[in-house]
Formats: sequence, structure tokens, C-alpha cells
Amino acid sequence: MTSPLLPQNYSPSEDEEFMNPMMREYFRQKLLRWRAELLAESTGTLNSLQEGGIQEPDIADRASAETDRALELRTRDRERKLISKIDAALERLVDGSYGYCEETGDPISVRRLDARPIATLSLEAQERHERMERTQRDD
Repeated sequence: MTSPLLPQNYSPSEDEEFMNPMMREYFRQKLLRWRAELLAESTGTLNSLQEGGIQEPDIADRASAETDRALELRTRDRERKLISKIDAALERLVDGSYGYCEETGDPISVRRLDARPIATLSLEAQERHERMERTQRDD
């Protein structure tokens, strides 16, 4: 479903006005699609978990199935956290702060947002943040 605002093959570029209505709509749709994919995957996991316990007669097969299940649950937990970040990004789109670095207030590059639409820091601020984390870990 594309909005009438958004041409079919639209892709934001650094050459256009930052966070113009078309660019905001592009990122809104991208975030909503990503969110829908994650929710569909988690629904599949819930359905398989509700089908019952692990029925493997062999103890090694049962252990392997339990490991797979634990990994699946960990993945879904990470995705649940990701959904809350997507929701926060959608809220920033509404309040007009989407696309701007939380630390500096400068625009986050369109390429970075396209690759990581939930980004809240510019690349420079993110790198600074990661350097500080590494330095604190090394102490």
C-alpha cells in the first residue's frame, strides 16, 4: 500500500530537503512494514509454542529441540525490543524529531536512516558513543 504522496520507486536522497513530507512518508512506511514483519514472525513462534511440548522420543533430539526453542525465544525477545524502538521512531516521525541526532540535533544522514531507520544518533555521535563505551570497558 503506497500513499498517494509517495511515488512507487521513490528513494530518499541527500539532495532533497531533509525530512520533507515525502521522505517522512517513506520512512513511516518502511518502519510500519518492518514492524508488521516482526509481528508476523512472533505470531508464528507463538503458534508453534502453543502446539504443545516437545514430543521427541530420543533424548538427544529432545535436547536439540529445547535448544532451538530457547534460541527462538531469545530471538523473539530481541525482536520485541526492536518493535518498541520502531514504535519510538514512529512517534518521533509524528512529533517532528525523527531523523535528527538526539545528541547534537543535527540531521542523521539519509543513507544511515535508510540502513537503520530506528537510528537516534548521527554516525559521528554513534562512533563517539561506542569509543566511550570501549574506553569504560577497558578501565
